[in-house]
Amino acid sequence: MSVSIKEIARRLKISPSTVSRALQNHPRIGLRTRERVQELAQELNYIPSTTARNLRSGKTFMLGVVVPEIQENFFSKVINGIEELAFQKGYTVALYQSHDQYEREKQVLEVLSHQLVDGIILSVAKESRQFDHVQKLINHHIPLVLFDRIPPSITTHQVSCDMEAGAYEATSFLIKKGFRRIALLNGPSALVASQERYQGYLRALQEADIPLQQNFIQSTNLSSEETRQQMQALLELPNRPDSVLTFNDYVALDAMGVCRSKGLQLNKDISFVSFANLPMNAYLEHPPLASLEQHPYQMGFQATQILLDAISGTKTEFEKVVLQPDLITLS
Repeated sequence: MSVSIKEIARRLKISPSTVSRALQNHPRIGLRTRERVQELAQELNYIPSTTARNLRSGKTFMLGVVVPEIQENFFSKVINGIEELAFQKGYTVALYQSHDQYEREKQVLEVLSHQLVDGIILSVAKESRQFDHVQKLINHHIPLVLFDRIPPSITTHQVSCDMEAGAYEATSFLIKKGFRRIALLNGPSALVASQERYQGYLRALQEADIPLQQNFIQSTNLSSEETRQQMQALLELPNRPDSVLTFNDYVALDAMGVCRSKGLQLNKDISFVSFANLPMNAYLEHPPLASLEQHPYQMGFQATQILLDAISGTKTEFEKVVLQPDLITLS
C-alpha cells in the first residue's frame, strides 16, 4: 500500500497542501521544507497518484494508436517512434490493430473515443473506403493525427512520406541503369500510396520518353498469393519486363520467388527496386537493386509531437508534414 500525502503531512506536522506543493517543487515552499518532504517521500516509497494528477490537469495522459498490423516492420518502427516520445513526455500508449479490416477499425476507434484518451494516431485500413468514423473523431474535437495511409477526404494533422517522389526516383534509377521495360507491381488501387507510386512511375517514364505499357502495371492486395499471381502474369507477357518497381519489400520478396521458380537469374535476367528498406534485405543473396527508406521511426516521433502540441492547445492549425524518402542501393 502506497503511503499518502496525508501520512507524510502528519509525520512532518505540516498541511497536506504544503506536502503536495513541495513534491511539485512549488517556489512558494521553502527549500528546506521541500527537501524534508521529498526525503521522507523517498524513504516511505511514496508513489504519486496518477488519478490525482489526471484530475488536476484534466488529461488522462494516454494516447490511442491504431495501425493495420503490428507485425509489419514498417508499423513496428512507427510505434517505436511514437512510444519513445510518449514515454519522454509522461504518456502511456493504448495500442490497437485494425488488421486492415474496415469494421474492426470502426470498432477500435469507437472504443478509443470512449476510453478518454487525450488523442489518437491512426493509419487507416486498406479495406476502408468510407471514413465517417474518422470524421466523427474530428467532429467530437478529439485530437487526431493520420500517418502513412491518409484518406484525402479527411482534413486533420498528418505525417506522410512522399511516395510520388520516391517512385519517380526509383524508376529513374532503373532507367539510368539501362532498363526500358519497367513494370509496376503496385498495391491496392484505392490506397493513396498506390496512386502516388503510379504518378511517380509515370512521370519518370514520360521524362525518359519511354512509352507507358498498360499491361506492365499490375495491382495486388498485398497477399503473397495474389502478388505471385500478378508477377506470374507479368512474366507471361510476350515481351516481359526487364525490371519491376514493387509496392514494398514484401511484395518484392514474393515476386522474386516467382522469378526464381521460373529459372530467371535475379539482377541479371530481371531486376527489382522496392519500398521500405527492410532489414531482411541484408540477408538475401540477391536483394532488390535498391529500396526506398520511408523513415517510419521519424514518422511516428513527429506524429506524436504534433498530437501532443494539439492536446496542449499550442497547435491550432492543422499541420501537414511530408518526409522525403531516400533510395538505398542494395546490390
